[in-house]
Amino acid sequence: MNSTTARALMGYGGIRMHVAKSRNRLDGILLRGFGTTFDGTNKFTSAHAVRLDGVAVKRQLELNTAGSWGRFFDTFTNTTKSSIRVDVAFGGQLGYHTGTNQSAVASTSSGDPTIGKDDSWVSFYSPSAGPDSASSNGPSATTIGTAHYAGSLSRTGNFLRNPFTTPLAKSGDEANHYGFVYGLVIPPHETRSLAHFVVTGRSETSAAPDGSPTPAAGSQVDAVEATAARLSKSPEFGDLSTAAICSLANYDPAKLVVRGFSSAPCRTLRHKPLPGAASNAVSPPAMSTTSRYDVTGKTITQLVADMKSGRTTAEQITQAYLDRIAAYDRGPFGLHSVLTVAPDALKQARAADRARARGDKRPLLGIPILAKDIFDTKDMATTGGSLIFDGYRPTQDAWLVAKLREAGAVMLGKANLSELAFDGHFSYSAYGQVWNAFDPSRSSIGSSGGSAVAVASSFAAAALGTQTGDSLWGPSGAASLVTLRGTDGMQSTAGVMPLTVVQDYAGVITRSLPDLALLMQATAVGNPGDPLDDVADGHRPSNWSSYLRPDALKGKVIGVPATAFDDPFGTTGTSDALHMQFAHFVEAGATIKEISDPPPAPARTYTGDTYYEGWRQWIQAHPDSPYTEPTQIMRSPLRLPQFRDTSPYTGTGAMTDAQLKALQDYRAKYRGILADWMDDQGVDAVLFPTELSDIHLNDSIQPSFGRRDPQSSASGVPTVIFPAGVNDHAQPIGFQLQGKAFSDADLMAYAYAFETRAQGHVDPATTPPLRYDPRARRR
Repeated sequence: MNSTTARALMGYGGIRMHVAKSRNRLDGILLRGFGTTFDGTNKFTSAHAVRLDGVAVKRQLELNTAGSWGRFFDTFTNTTKSSIRVDVAFGGQLGYHTGTNQSAVASTSSGDPTIGKDDSWVSFYSPSAGPDSASSNGPSATTIGTAHYAGSLSRTGNFLRNPFTTPLAKSGDEANHYGFVYGLVIPPHETRSLAHFVVTGRSETSAAPDGSPTPAAGSQVDAVEATAARLSKSPEFGDLSTAAICSLANYDPAKLVVRGFSSAPCRTLRHKPLPGAASNAVSPPAMSTTSRYDVTGKTITQLVADMKSGRTTAEQITQAYLDRIAAYDRGPFGLHSVLTVAPDALKQARAADRARARGDKRPLLGIPILAKDIFDTKDMATTGGSLIFDGYRPTQDAWLVAKLREAGAVMLGKANLSELAFDGHFSYSAYGQVWNAFDPSRSSIGSSGGSAVAVASSFAAAALGTQTGDSLWGPSGAASLVTLRGTDGMQSTAGVMPLTVVQDYAGVITRSLPDLALLMQATAVGNPGDPLDDVADGHRPSNWSSYLRPDALKGKVIGVPATAFDDPFGTTGTSDALHMQFAHFVEAGATIKEISDPPPAPARTYTGDTYYEGWRQWIQAHPDSPYTEPTQIMRSPLRLPQFRDTSPYTGTGAMTDAQLKALQDYRAKYRGILADWMDDQGVDAVLFPTELSDIHLNDSIQPSFGRRDPQSSASGVPTVIFPAGVNDHAQPIGFQLQGKAFSDADLMAYAYAFETRAQGHVDPATTPPLRYDPRARRR
């Protein structure tokens, strides 16, 4: 539950469930996949239950806009023949450890700031200037249930990590992630439920969007507390059945004041399943594969070697990936990284096997690769993750897709993304949200989250992605992968849906530096039809793989900018772990040197609407598309609500040739400034982190991680991204090496020299190898 106006909530109302003695890899994750339906007025209700370890879970959300509160009603039904002990955590994020965004407990029903079993509600605010000051973000309150009741609050926990074992932090960023934990014992075929009211208020330091005056300090905190106190004593349960109210674990039915309700029937009803609470239950799919060959964790280099030796075939490899997608990427608990699977994927693979038998030696022959769903594919729909392009199929492939096919690759399908690549913190599309490969409760980062998660989870050997701001380096860093945001023009964006003209970059995401070199060899090919081709023409290496030498760092100086590793959230676990990895650069013969922060971008010397111009050029190149004018896309009511803007377009429209040249000249000027800075500092490359903090949950709002961008997107200098192990909470961490224009291959060489010593890549434990079952249904 988000509140993007008052910012009272920053991703709140989630539930996690831990089943006693569970060994399920999904135990304790943020639950989702309920298929909620809207009644058209104010209620969202599960269309089906999701079942985990024998417990079927459903939820209903009612919104009362007049009272500024929402009611969460969650049911847990034991579908087995034995009693089950479960812990359920309700909560989420209420602030950030930045500026005046840090949340704090304002009060509780017992009058102190400590949340306990003696409380029926708790209120939160974000002090703007110390205790008792005005709340800079909108305050909120959450009802807990009947104080001192047997089924009421057990304890509080850290909802960001594991609220069942990790206590709620008292300070810092993790103190913003409140988890209310309840212990439930559910007898066979019975239902227990939890109800929470979440009340929101307005900021006490800023005027409302409608122009109404700024509330007085403390007035909104008082208001949410008064509403929470009323809902605790006399909850709005009038629409719930007697059986539903009787199933409540955190409210004492005998003490409830609800019109028309009597607790007398609860003695009988409590020992029956709540009608419909387990209906249409969906469980995780079977974990099996029909392929004898295990692709888990395999690099392209390994796959090619095994096909050449006869150990496996392209068909077996492709079937293994398809089975893993079906097992781990689909359904209510799936990662949702793959939008479309090519219907002829196995046919492509068989053709590759026949070609290899005839002596075909193309470098990527039979290697299954995914394309982010903004790359044109002539044999599959290209939707951009948006209903705007639902079902649209281009007439030809994007340039990079065509080059991969020419190199023999199997185009396995299309990867999920942030709708039209519009977000750099999450990958949420009209067809579902991508979840983190290492922790299926967190963000995958955006917008190429689907591409990175699919490669990390061994759903494909590699994937195409794009970057305007962070969407190659962010998702790759979060997934312990390798990628390159090359020098402007190094790889063509022809046939790729735009976010901005010129700044967009199309690239590849892989498991290793040798894999990246193979794909660069295939895709870093000049395209005379690309306006940026002349920028990189003549600067592309003839053999990318030849640069990968273990001694490439010998004698090199790696600069570390003064504040590059300072987390804006104030955490140090990730930066400390990254600093420990500096030793591998030294082992490889490099010198680590502290340098000044990079110079900022120069004053803007170009004008024009790059967003509009990107779509104008795309429409010109796609006369078969459903649209003839950029604003039909930019202002479409089919956009996701958080991206939607249907107001009349008031921009400057198409850019002139002179404006486009000025934009390129501006970027070239910044590249020159950065080169001079590097020379002045005496460094061969500059080191930046990927993520600087733990990644936040997938239902929070921006920012989802501690982020400090290098200059590659703003200027067009190259940056290579590569893994560097894990942080103090076992989350993947990584580096970015930035260099001068056209030092792309050198940067890859430096990263390779680091990797040969650090062995920084890690694989997720959430998607282990599948059990071989030749009798299973082939996907």
